[in-house]
Amino acid sequence: MATDYSAEQIEVLKGLEAVRKRPGMYIGNTAERGLHQLVYEAVDNAVDEALAGYARNIKVVLYKDASCSVEDDGRGIPVDVHAGEKMPAVEVIMTILHAGGKFGKGGYKVSGGLHGVGISVVNALSSHMTTRVKRDGNIYEIKFERGLTVQKLKKVGKTADADESGTYQWFKPDPEVFEVTEFHWDVLAKRLRELAFLNRGLSIVLRDERGEQVRERGFKFDGGIVSFVEWLNEKKDPLHPIISTHNERDKVDVEVAMQWTDTYSEVISSYANNINTIEGGMHLTGFRTAISNAVNTYAKKRGMLKESDSNLSTDDCMEGLTAVVSVKLGEPQFEGQTKTKLGNANVRNIVYSLVNERLEFFFEENPKYARAIIDKCMQAQRAREAAKKARDLSRRKNALEGSGLPGKLVDCKNTNPAESEIFLVEGDSAGGTAKGGRDPNTQAILPLRGKILNVEKARLDKVLSNEEIRTMITAFGTGFGDEFDLAKLRYHKIIIMTDADVDGSHIRTLLLTFFYRQMKALVEEGYVYIAQPPLFGVRKGKKQWYAFSDAELKSIIGEDGKDYVVQQYKGLGEMDAEQLAETTMEVGNRRLKRITVEDAVEAEQIFTDLMGDKVEPRKQYIFDFAKSVKNLDL
Repeated sequence: MATDYSAEQIEVLKGLEAVRKRPGMYIGNTAERGLHQLVYEAVDNAVDEALAGYARNIKVVLYKDASCSVEDDGRGIPVDVHAGEKMPAVEVIMTILHAGGKFGKGGYKVSGGLHGVGISVVNALSSHMTTRVKRDGNIYEIKFERGLTVQKLKKVGKTADADESGTYQWFKPDPEVFEVTEFHWDVLAKRLRELAFLNRGLSIVLRDERGEQVRERGFKFDGGIVSFVEWLNEKKDPLHPIISTHNERDKVDVEVAMQWTDTYSEVISSYANNINTIEGGMHLTGFRTAISNAVNTYAKKRGMLKESDSNLSTDDCMEGLTAVVSVKLGEPQFEGQTKTKLGNANVRNIVYSLVNERLEFFFEENPKYARAIIDKCMQAQRAREAAKKARDLSRRKNALEGSGLPGKLVDCKNTNPAESEIFLVEGDSAGGTAKGGRDPNTQAILPLRGKILNVEKARLDKVLSNEEIRTMITAFGTGFGDEFDLAKLRYHKIIIMTDADVDGSHIRTLLLTFFYRQMKALVEEGYVYIAQPPLFGVRKGKKQWYAFSDAELKSIIGEDGKDYVVQQYKGLGEMDAEQLAETTMEVGNRRLKRITVEDAVEAEQIFTDLMGDKVEPRKQYIFDFAKSVKNLDL
């Protein structure tokens, strides 16, 4: 069938129109992530001035009218007229995409923002924006509305000091674009803290003027990433002092800090030009290879490993290691628009050689610490081999039994993972209720007996000896450890459904710890959910309501609750199958919380606090949280 398709259907978006038309392409989305990305873009420009050696102070302020400002004491955006565009350079940078000083003309030696879309995107997505520049003893100002210049650049004053310079960016996110316009203190504080760690000596202040009392916090770490590793390991027991190296080779600046602890999980954060490369890349590959080589070479040299013994695997060597790997280079090649993986091949060998040299020297100079590290890696190897035997034994047992699926799994009929979900239910009693309330076509039920092992305190062999954990692994179908394959996942919704009491919360936390530590991809890809059963059932005559919080209960029954019959559900077993289905399992009626990882560093800290060996962080967490709960108006 013919359709009209001619030049009239070709739309040309000029200036910053494209940004407003498709904001998600530039900032991820128009929800909280995209909103905070506006601040990051402005802050990144200020940090680039610090990387260039000019700025030492950055200040971020949140105002009551939902606006934000970012100020630095760098050189200040140029205000002279751009020859090509016939307008001041500051206006070019603020209103034209792919314009900036980061494309190889000498403005910046190292930079994170290489696409030239950062601050102009902030301008396009703000209802109002003001840029103020201090240069040459003068203060200049230019104003914009939704990306369009409404006040041309003009001189508005003199600086107190003739040498004073810097840039001030004030913007108010456009409510026509963003679903939410409230900045979160915690989200911004985490990123600013990270930037302060990565840029030794840089002072960053976050100020919040929105509440009744002004809140302000400064971040400055003269130890740089060494301070970062100290902070990450604050609540762990390290095996040795922090090992660090900072050097430049072939115009690539490499900074690494690392420390093994008595824990069983690795915590490796990698950065390229201050950008968190969460997918790793060449710098991380070089680092991991260097660790494996240095550990194995020393172990064989000192006879801890015989020549005939197999090498320790890289995973063995990384167990319990906390490290920060930061590289800064002039022409980073990021894979994809998201900049989460570094592709520069030459960086791999540079990082490898520097880390390998540093570790070899440390091991030779500190034989006591070297032996402690090697011992830990060898214990990890023994645990891995024991785990492999347990896995092979389980696989043979499943093959002999036939289906390979655990006997207590009540599976669904649908074999399409995208349409299938599995409920992990606390106990056989609740499992029976859930079985009666499920949709057998798409919903599987797996009852779990008691509390699973706390994997934060256990090695791989002990993890796989736990029957409930083995049952889950078999039911999911993904395999485990180095055999894990997300493509084989049998259910795209893994739903934790436990009682709304202390034991239920503990079981839920144990399960989340297992998923995050041992099957992390399930969490990262958004396959893990928490069911939200109601706390109360309310009746009045023939009418029935369900309340999921004290506040909801109060809104239903009012202050006196007269003529209402209220039943508190202390466990899933107190509801019949029909009630459980209606409130917690039926698509459309139920409430599910999807588990995501917004901040990997923060997630690491939480799991260490709540599930680690040290008791004091848990006591402090409970104390702090109890105070905040006490102040809630329920």
